[in-house]
Amino acid sequence: VGARLISHAGSLTNLAKYPASTVQILGAEKALFRALKTRGNTPKYGLIFHSTFIGRAAAKNKGRISRYLANKCTIASRIDCFSEVPTSVFGDKLREQVEERLAFYETGEPPRKNLEVMKEAMVEASQVVAEVRKKQEKKEKKKKKREKRRLEALAAAAEDMENLVLETEENETEPKKKKKKKKQEAEQELEAASELEENGLEEEEEEEPLPKKKRKVGAETVQGDKKKKKKKAKEVED
Repeated sequence: VGARLISHAGSLTNLAKYPASTVQILGAEKALFRALKTRGNTPKYGLIFHSTFIGRAAAKNKGRISRYLANKCTIASRIDCFSEVPTSVFGDKLREQVEERLAFYETGEPPRKNLEVMKEAMVEASQVVAEVRKKQEKKEKKKKKREKRRLEALAAAAEDMENLVLETEENETEPKKKKKKKKQEAEQELEAASELEENGLEEEEEEEPLPKKKRKVGAETVQGDKKKKKKKAKEVED
């Protein structure tokens, strides 16, 4: 019934703006205008007729209970529309009031006053609102913690990626350096070999004349010996 009333009014705010007399007749506009034209009896209920409270009431009390129910519907719609934290406490209390009014029509028991019921509802609603706010704060804290963990994980992943990129860059640059070093070493070896070759040639050039001198010295000694032998031979002959 509440969904039908909201859809007929267009929105919950529009329904909250209507007075109880309008909510009582919502859905019976044709019957209302016809009654106004013909000056007949206006309708007692519209869409609100589908409520079980009106079906449970006696025929003579249907109009009275529909008016009372429309009053409670307007109060409930305004509470639901303009309250910061939605609670079902006021709706339960209003339902109890309608039940008490039905019992009053049938048995004559006096129902509680609206002021007393609303005071009880305010106390219970304040407790429920406090619990709901605590739960909301806990949820917000959990969300903040999750966001912090997610940001930390993202930062750690970004650092890992940066380290990997740096390592790959270092690995790419190191072989080049090694190649350069190898080239330098090869060039140094070639230079050393060329220097050794040059030094070897110079040493050979320097060492070559020494044997000639030795040969000359050896030849001179051999010639001296021959001359001595010849002199000795001549002396012996003489």
